[in-house]
Formats: sequence, C-alpha cells, structure tokens
Amino acid sequence: MLKKLLWMFAVVLATTAPAGAYAAVDVNKADQATLETVKGIGPGVSTRILDERKKAPFKDWGDLVDRVKGVGEGNAARFSKEGLTVNGSTFTPSENAGKADKKGKFGKAEKTDKAGDKKEAKS
Repeated sequence: MLKKLLWMFAVVLATTAPAGAYAAVDVNKADQATLETVKGIGPGVSTRILDERKKAPFKDWGDLVDRVKGVGEGNAARFSKEGLTVNGSTFTPSENAGKADKKGKFGKAEKTDKAGDKKEAKS
C-alpha cells in the first residue's frame, strides 16, 4: 500500500512540474530563442549577449557581467536562478568581486579629495 502511494505521489509530482523548469541554458551554447526562454532575458539582452559572444566565448560570470550592458550582478543572479549558466557554472556574487571598472560599481567616477581619500558622490 505504501509503495503504491509513493508511486502515485511521484507520478503526480512528475506530471505537474513545469517541463523546462530545471533545464540549464549555457550562455556560450544557446541560440537567441533558447536564451529568451530564460525568464528576464528578452530580445535586447539576448542580442547583446550574442554580439559579445561572437567576439569571444564568456570565460565566467564575471566576464559576462563585465561585457554585456544591462547584465549586472543582480540580473546575473536572477538569470542564474532561472537556469542560465556560464560554462556549466551558476552565478556566485563573489565571482565578480574586484572587477569593477575605473568608474566604479554603478558607472560613476569615484571622487577623491586632495589627500586622496574617497568622497561620496552626490546623487
């Protein structure tokens, strides 16, 4: 009896789970249509990803974040949660640490005083 109940539960679980929910999409292998199956990636982002990938495959998540406009750490985390991978790896925030450009994390130049100490930029 218990075996039948467990079997029925497994069948119900298997038939009610979304079909593509657990399929990984690798950014270096996917075409545009496949990239757009990842929740949050639309035609604009997928086009920018493919344009950058034509230049060279993405090495890791940090490389993707650095090269594709509109993909920051927040979007990278969301895309990874939805199944996007880079060379089979999921996103970890520390992977991109220390890779910010000279303008700083949010694209604004850091201001310093005469002594070289950082000042907070006005918003």
